[in-house]
Amino acid sequence: MELVTSCCCGLDVHKKNVVACLRRVEATGEFQVEVRTFSTMTQELLALAQWLKEAHCQQVAMERTGVYWKPIFNLLHMDFEVLVVNAQHRKAVPGRKPDGRDAEWIAELLHFGLLRGSYIPPQEQREVRELTRYRTTLVQQRARFINRLPKVLEDANVKRGAVATNILGLSARAMLEAIVAGESDPATLAELARGKLRTQRAELEQALTGRGMSHHRFLISELLGQIEYLDEAIERLTTEIGTRLHDESEVLALVDTIPGVSQRTAEILLAEISSDLSRFPSAKHLASWAGMCPGHDESAGTRRSGRTRNGPPWLRQALTEAAQAAARTKNTYLGALYRRLAARRGKKKAVLAVGHSILVSVYYILTRREPYQDLGANYFDERDRRAVERRLVRRLEQLGNTVTLAPRVPVPEVAFSE
Repeated sequence: MELVTSCCCGLDVHKKNVVACLRRVEATGEFQVEVRTFSTMTQELLALAQWLKEAHCQQVAMERTGVYWKPIFNLLHMDFEVLVVNAQHRKAVPGRKPDGRDAEWIAELLHFGLLRGSYIPPQEQREVRELTRYRTTLVQQRARFINRLPKVLEDANVKRGAVATNILGLSARAMLEAIVAGESDPATLAELARGKLRTQRAELEQALTGRGMSHHRFLISELLGQIEYLDEAIERLTTEIGTRLHDESEVLALVDTIPGVSQRTAEILLAEISSDLSRFPSAKHLASWAGMCPGHDESAGTRRSGRTRNGPPWLRQALTEAAQAAARTKNTYLGALYRRLAARRGKKKAVLAVGHSILVSVYYILTRREPYQDLGANYFDERDRRAVERRLVRRLEQLGNTVTLAPRVPVPEVAFSE
């Protein structure tokens, strides 16, 4: 094989240490291999960088192992060409057992150009990613605490959820705070209802008749405190993310025009894929990278599996949530797409297809800088009008009817004279 570089280094990264294998070609054409072990402390990593500089190393490669590659990448990428390699790609190259010295094998593959680095976004995008991902984690924790509240109320024989489903509405919050304060009279608690819920005070009084004990009040107080803290933390994160994406406000507004995509989802999409999609030649490449399209496992003309690949989990989760929201919309193309596929292929595959359609729309919105244009809920009917007519006629004939199709004659307008 032809050598790609004269001197390179492979890193086997662990939590406490990193094994570095320096591989270079001497003037005689012989390979020289040197292996050293460094600690992952900052001073040791700086010593690693100095050693590579003195050896005139040109490329460095390491596997993407958890978060342990990040401190090494942050210190080396300014002085060297650093490739962060997908472990599956490295293991797909035959020739070395995985239990051997990984650093030597990585260096050998890098020497012959058999490794391909993963995309590492710029520092600003990585920072926004960390913020959006942490906010998503807090939103999930908040949902878990909210789901815990009805369980505590059920244990106290309080059936408020049977009358009003919003457990954190204004009325519910006032009732919960009154229960925490020690109020146990159902009539008094029912009087705290607001708006339309006041018309159901009789049902509320029956639902609020329970056997609340001191530990129930304590648990409700703790859960409300946790939810309030998470609300404040999420608000602070949202403000910080909005500040960092201030220059992308126009792009966020364009992405927000897609049904099912909120401001928060648009921020996540922009943080995960960036507003510059020049590295993706087409929308198909973006969908394949994101794992939002069917897999292609075919042999001898037989398609064996269409299972999707594992894409970025944070991006996939955001697209799935947006697809589920878009599926509930009326008079939209995405809603019609979901209902059309869910009847034939199932809800999960339909959600994935809607998420794929949203991602494709995001691609064209970011590349063309144009707002989303909905094709309409009747797009599929108008696309193949004859097939729809044949299917409906055949169905009516199966029910014992005789069907004759005739174009509708427009009714002429009648002019009235005074």
